[in-house]
Amino acid sequence: MDHLATSQIASMTDLREPQKVLDRANGRPVAILKNSALVAYLVPAEAVANSQHRYATMDELKDYLERSRDRVQPVLDYLKDK
Repeated sequence: MDHLATSQIASMTDLREPQKVLDRANGRPVAILKNSALVAYLVPAEAVANSQHRYATMDELKDYLERSRDRVQPVLDYLKDK
């Protein structure tokens, strides 16, 4: 089974009554399973509204790119020849 990003789960059968699934989730995202395999996430609007999003600064972006350079360099080298 895949690693789930939430502790709330529902089956495809449960989605016949989506309001019950949302009520049971208490505003948290729900993993939707089909035959015990993850197929989707249902994210209530209130879960998104409460989160604070921000843009990364240029320094944070440069720092991330520098840290990931060793990991992605072989792929970049491979793609140069294509």
